[in-house]
Amino acid sequence: MRNLLNFLMKYNYWFLFLLLEVTSFVLLFRFNRYQQSVFFTSANEAAGKLYEARNGIASYFHLREVNEDLLDRNMLLEQRIAVLENQLADMRSDTAAFRSLDSIPPQAGYTLRKAHVVKNSLNRMDNYLTLDRGEADGVRPEMGVVDANGVVGIVYKTTPHYALVISLLNSKSSLSCKIQGSEYFGYLKWEGEDAQYAYLRDLPRHAEFSVGDTVVTSGYSAVFPPGLLVGYVEEMSDSHDGLSYLLKVRLATDFGKVNDVRVIAVEGQDEMKQLKED
Repeated sequence: MRNLLNFLMKYNYWFLFLLLEVTSFVLLFRFNRYQQSVFFTSANEAAGKLYEARNGIASYFHLREVNEDLLDRNMLLEQRIAVLENQLADMRSDTAAFRSLDSIPPQAGYTLRKAHVVKNSLNRMDNYLTLDRGEADGVRPEMGVVDANGVVGIVYKTTPHYALVISLLNSKSSLSCKIQGSEYFGYLKWEGEDAQYAYLRDLPRHAEFSVGDTVVTSGYSAVFPPGLLVGYVEEMSDSHDGLSYLLKVRLATDFGKVNDVRVIAVEGQDEMKQLKED
């Protein structure tokens, strides 16, 4: 206590000076309008800066919570985007707007059944595909199969829930084809070499076509309607007997990527098959 009294007595002039200064400022700003306005303006500005600094510090310490909330929102948005993309892909695949079917009018007398490839082979002489649709889904033997790019093959055997398809990459496959814009037709066969190419045989010598022409189904069977895309003429040469042309065809379908396909049911197919058997 004695030290405190000694301290006050030692610096009493300073304390008196501070008291008089505070009193003078109070009297100055209290009874003078101009000084009041200046004081309040400066005080508000200082308070505003103080509050701004405080909010900045507080927001900095809340950044972790904000980041966690943003991460949660981003995750939710990514999930919604994935769902929408899947729905959009399903809608696109569910339409009949496969490029391989664009050239056929809707009234051509056929229906499509969606299927997915569950097994595929490329490197054998006789290649097959297995689909996840069968008799219970309306799939029958000798129905045509296409994907978004072109012809894939023909259904060979079926069970209630699966179908075995003879691929174009099969020695047993023989597809009636023609050059688009021409009525001359031949038969497409795979030679067991490159999965990208097959050969179109028996085109008459007087038929006119050139490299790059489009090869489509002829429609001269109960399997495929006419005009389905098969491939493009890559090379031209004479057949072994010299009586017809032999065309090397680059297949439109990439058999290494076949996934979503359509099975084609042609109207009247059963009747045509019965006539053929009779």
